[in-house]
Amino acid sequence: MFRLQGSKTLAVDLTGDAVKAKNGSMVAYDGRMTFKKMTGGGEGLRGMVTRRLTGEQMAVMEVSGQGTCYFADRASEINLVALHGDKLYVEASNLLATDSGLRTGTTFTGLRGGASGNGLFTTTVEGTGQAAIMSEGEAVLLRVTPQYPLMVDPGAYIAHQGNLRQQLQSGVNFRTLIGEGSGEAFQMRFEGDGLVYVQPSERNTIGGDV
Repeated sequence: MFRLQGSKTLAVDLTGDAVKAKNGSMVAYDGRMTFKKMTGGGEGLRGMVTRRLTGEQMAVMEVSGQGTCYFADRASEINLVALHGDKLYVEASNLLATDSGLRTGTTFTGLRGGASGNGLFTTTVEGTGQAAIMSEGEAVLLRVTPQYPLMVDPGAYIAHQGNLRQQLQSGVNFRTLIGEGSGEAFQMRFEGDGLVYVQPSERNTIGGDV
């Protein structure tokens, strides 16, 4: 159902089913479509509460019908993720679209720095289906094993999946090493067995330098 047109445009073929996508990300469509604006970043009462407390939210639209929709956002690179009953943790700003077989929510991930506005919670995508996530530049998919934990700059983190434990720890980040940082630097540490998506660009963060 999801396919890439180049690396920066997502094509979604619909046959009477639906897709949820970031509001305003549709660039073209053919066929007959209906559009419904929604509030994403979590379903149900718990999702409403965590969105209000943390700002971890996304304005999404539901597109249904017959035909093909094309989605893109600020010429970002798009990565397709296939889920088979497992869970994807992703920054709300990096989530472009999910198909109708997936559920979105919010989860507490601890004091991790995160991107500005995302607070202590992150968006979850769960079930069986496809999701499309975005990155500034081509994303790197890094493997974490019990023998090799992974350190990630909070501004470069996009998403992760698998059996991973995540924590924020003080340390030295890249900006501090080259003399451009100030104050205490933080890193995200992942331990366990899973995959982490990292982009070759850094957002402004509230936890990178404090």
